[in-house]
Amino acid sequence: MPLQETSGNLTTDAFGGGVAAVPNYIEDVFSTWLYTGNSSTQSIVNNIDLSTKGGLVWIKDRVNAYSHVLFDTLRGAGKYISTNGTNPEITDSTTLTSFNANGFSLDSQYRVNLSGDTYASWTFRKQPKFFDVVTWSGNSFAGARAIPHNLGVAPAVIIVKNLTNSTNWLYMQGSSYLRLNTTSASDINNLNGGYADLGAATSTSFDVYPYFGTSQVNETGSNYVAYLFASNAGGFGLTGTDNVISCGSWTGDGTFNGSKSINLGWEPQFLLYKNASASTDWVIEDNMRGMPVSGADGKLLYPNLSGAEVATTTQAPNATGFSLYADNSSGNTYIYIAIRRGPMKVPTVGTSVYNATTGAAYSNPETVSVGFAPDLAVINKRTGTTGHYFVDRLRGGKKYFTSTSTAAEADDGDYKVTFDAQNSATVGGIFGGPYSGIFWFMRRAPSFFDEVCYTGTGSSPNVQTHNLGVAPELIIFKRRATVAANWLVATQFTASTFLFLYLDLDISNTTSSYPSGVLNSQPTSTSFSIANTGNVLNASGGTYVAYLFATCAGVSKVGSYTGNGTTQTIDCGFTGGARFVLIKRTDDVGDWYVYDTARGMTVLTDPYLLLNSTAAETATLGSVTTVSTGFALNSTILAAINVSSATYIFLAIA
Repeated sequence: MPLQETSGNLTTDAFGGGVAAVPNYIEDVFSTWLYTGNSSTQSIVNNIDLSTKGGLVWIKDRVNAYSHVLFDTLRGAGKYISTNGTNPEITDSTTLTSFNANGFSLDSQYRVNLSGDTYASWTFRKQPKFFDVVTWSGNSFAGARAIPHNLGVAPAVIIVKNLTNSTNWLYMQGSSYLRLNTTSASDINNLNGGYADLGAATSTSFDVYPYFGTSQVNETGSNYVAYLFASNAGGFGLTGTDNVISCGSWTGDGTFNGSKSINLGWEPQFLLYKNASASTDWVIEDNMRGMPVSGADGKLLYPNLSGAEVATTTQAPNATGFSLYADNSSGNTYIYIAIRRGPMKVPTVGTSVYNATTGAAYSNPETVSVGFAPDLAVINKRTGTTGHYFVDRLRGGKKYFTSTSTAAEADDGDYKVTFDAQNSATVGGIFGGPYSGIFWFMRRAPSFFDEVCYTGTGSSPNVQTHNLGVAPELIIFKRRATVAANWLVATQFTASTFLFLYLDLDISNTTSSYPSGVLNSQPTSTSFSIANTGNVLNASGGTYVAYLFATCAGVSKVGSYTGNGTTQTIDCGFTGGARFVLIKRTDDVGDWYVYDTARGMTVLTDPYLLLNSTAAETATLGSVTTVSTGFALNSTILAAINVSSATYIFLAIA
């Protein structure tokens, strides 16, 4: 379960010394970072401490057929090896120039920084129970030679490369022995005279062997590097028991429609996998470049090939693992390394998970700075009669629907939002330009916002796991494909009842008890249970999306208030005021009002848009304004948001 970093007794060690035990989180030890080359120098700030802790940086040009290049802190900056060949280590001072406390720096070499080319980088920091790097010099020892490591557990995967001579990459995972640089299937007989060079592994060492007078891993005169990966070893989260990496396998059943899923216990952000039974390419996919739940329109790179990124079908993440849409040939064994999606830390500032941008003359496409990698974009044209477009990373940037319509998810072949950039997003193909627009961006994070895509079962209960880490307080549902259906909003969950409304309508609430035709039970910190067997939430085979929100101290507030017919301040527990406010009256007809500081939330300007209406933006002067603790209401400016004795729900973000 995602947990918040904290201090005090919960982080004190068990030895009575009062030494703070700092929790580990996946975002501290792994990063997929996308960037654009400039043929000069640039620093990649991914907040991974490589200079102190050590680790590996793996870089691949996405648009040109240049080699994968791997750098690690034991061998030093400027020295790389390539997974798509047998070449020994190459030294080039114009490649990666330094490992930093917050990432790494690059020079101008084309494999890492060609002007205009886009690149993917994957950073693995050394950390017990996650990843380690070791090097050694061969000595042709006649027996088993133990190579020490600091992984803290027996490695589940060991990848070895001879740095001195042109040799294959060796990859060992369980009983599978492969070459990372070839398509060859697992075959111990082809490794070296019928025997594997890599042997027993413990929590402190692994063995290398020579056979028949030769060794691929311990020849005198050769130097070697090994990359070690743990599996399901815990070590992360506040209690130190959360898993963040899994190295496993599956047996193909010949289905390619997502019906077969691999259970990890969490949603992955990165997969490296290979068919160990057949001659096929190795595959890397990640959620930054594109790994949508439908499997369609994903992006792949192949470690054994120098080729550019390929847009094709990928495996698809879900809340507890990944579903198979690609490689799954019947009877074949597939091996994988999966890394957990982050962040695991609870956010402490709203700017890390929410931002809004506005412009008077946006074009198609329009690239805007967000400040983080967004997971959800809600887009609206401020003038004219248009709907509010919902586009998100998990469903894929081509898929969209509007909150003003019951229409099913649409895909006209163009990217409505391109998410594959680190701190920005490109919006295009929605409105003709130039236009005046507002873009709201949100990032999935514990206690703030999560997203779950699921399939209806037609029966009750349909229990869905989420990764919000706390019980959701506001859930927005929408049927995705084929069939039109209303947007359903569920909130104000108690032990016996809850409230539900329709995002695309202005009608009043319906209060229901559990079980009902909507939800089967009160949501928990790990799941929500659907009772509805109809079109709206749970038709058999229907696909759905659920957006989950909760109160996160100092970041967001899901709440309610009663109108007083004059002015009042809504205390959200913020210190810098609300930057986004969504309001809906629940006891009677009322629109879904949206205010934000990007367009203005002051007494001089605070225009609103209606999520349930295609109407153009309406200007008011002070109906909802930001104040330090949250937001303030003024019914003399706009009566609808503060009618005396009326009841309202709201979502506010700092």
